[in-house]
Amino acid sequence: MKIVIASDIHGSEKYCKQLTAAFRREGADKLALLGDILYHGPRNPLPEDYAPQSVLAELTALKDRIICVRGNCDAEIDVALLPFPVSDYASVTTDGVNIYFSHGHRAVPPLGENDVYVTGHTHVPLNSGDEVFRHLNPGSVSLPKEDSRRGYILFDGGKFLFKSLDGEVYDVYAPRKRADVPAANGTVIRRPSAPLRRKLVKKRK
Repeated sequence: MKIVIASDIHGSEKYCKQLTAAFRREGADKLALLGDILYHGPRNPLPEDYAPQSVLAELTALKDRIICVRGNCDAEIDVALLPFPVSDYASVTTDGVNIYFSHGHRAVPPLGENDVYVTGHTHVPLNSGDEVFRHLNPGSVSLPKEDSRRGYILFDGGKFLFKSLDGEVYDVYAPRKRADVPAANGTVIRRPSAPLRRKLVKKRK
């Protein structure tokens, strides 16, 4: 399965359209959105071409191909308007890799060795192996911080490719495949309901 993973659109029509164009260009099967989709957030500036209704229309065209988790800026009305399921956590098992999705402001779910945990929230790309699991972050589509790029992660052939919105690769993570995880033809998509571990992901101010 080929997955485009992106986060923190924050209502920008301009960059949402660039993201969906990249999704089509990549020929991906799924678009995983890591939250903060329509609202810019009280601590953020307005992104370019702030138009939540246009973002909603753009994503509605892909509704059957979207996996989505809820961000801290996604209010009840945002979730009600989105035409695809939104949960606090989601996961995909494919190509010998367990991938877990969350926005990044909630407790870390129970993870094992070689699992990959992908979050947004900080608006800064991350490729860290300091924990038992691998922690990745695609950064923000519309409001990048710390001089980072607007971009996404492409999961393809068992590798995570960090890409700018124009498709330039700037980082790669290739996890070791586990023998007990189904291969690509055994893809499983799950939506975990609640974490067991109480450790929190470090938040950036």
